Formats: sequence, structure tokens, C-alpha cells
Amino acid sequence: GKDIVQFANAVKISSPVIDGKVCSGSHAKGDGDSKSTTYGTGLTTDTNTAQCSGLNTPGSNKFSTFVEGVKLQDGTYWPTGGYYSGGKAKLKEQNSNANAVAKDLVALNSDEKTIVA
Repeated sequence: GKDIVQFANAVKISSPVIDGKVCSGSHAKGDGDSKSTTYGTGLTTDTNTAQCSGLNTPGSNKFSTFVEGVKLQDGTYWPTGGYYSGGKAKLKEQNSNANAVAKDLVALNSDEKTIVA
């Protein structure tokens, strides 16, 4: 978890635009997870998610808020995310957060990829 935290901090500093393009979508949200608007580890309500790009409100968060909100430095939700649905916290498939970050990075244009590299 510590490496991804350092990477996210570097992205936040070097390009706020790219920071806003990673973990800000909804393509990786959990089944039945239709209300998540905030990143967090307290998966006791249906408004929190620990899944990168697992938001019902795409564009309202970014990579750095995902890393901070989910406390990735603790390693609990890295590389696998979680969400709340049906009255309980659920884990996504193995490596779901790592895969969602990778998908968002691959979607960057070539100039943005150069900045990230």
C-alpha cells in the first residue's frame, strides 16, 4: 500500500488534472452499489466505498482523495477494494482496486502518460 500512496502523491503534485482522472469514475463500482459518493473505510453505509472508480457521482473525487479516504497506507483495501450493499460490507474481486487504477491510467492520453511516467 505504501508504494501506491507515494505514486498518488506524486501524481497529485505533478498534475492535478491527471489526479482528477484516476479513481474518479464509476466503471468499477460493486453490484448493487448505486449510492456511493465518498471514499472511506467505514463501509457501514451505502454512501461510502473503498473501491477506486466505484462512485455513483463520477468526477466528484480523484486519485488523491481515494488514497486518503480509503487509507491505502494501511493496506486494508489495496489491492482489493470493498463497498457496502444489501446491509453489509462486501469485498470486490481480487485486485479490483489495482485493476481500476490501471484501467484509468491506460485511458490517459499519451502526453498524460508521459507525465505519469
